[in-house]
Amino acid sequence: MLVAFSVSPSGGPAPEGAPDSVSAAVADAVLVVRSSGLPHRTDAMFTTVEGSWDECMDVVRRACEAVGRHGPRVSLVLKADLRPGRDGELTGKLERLEAAVERAQGEAGRGQ
Repeated sequence: MLVAFSVSPSGGPAPEGAPDSVSAAVADAVLVVRSSGLPHRTDAMFTTVEGSWDECMDVVRRACEAVGRHGPRVSLVLKADLRPGRDGELTGKLERLEAAVERAQGEAGRGQ
């Protein structure tokens, strides 16, 4: 499965001694993902991890816990693509998309 998620501290001041920065909180979450050993990709909006249900949800839970150390509340946005029997979809989906774009560009070029 693929799980794309975004996690950040939400509401209220940071606990005493905690860094007062969303970037620091998100960095802690990204470190959880990177240390998981799962295939992953982080972009400007989401981090996507690939693995089994239990592996992915464990990473999301631990990332939320890491962010929770930065504030009294945590905001989580999550989207999952459950496709049993498929591996390598983190890159496979992008490869199929790029091939489709190239085909569409070729077809558009022939139509002009």
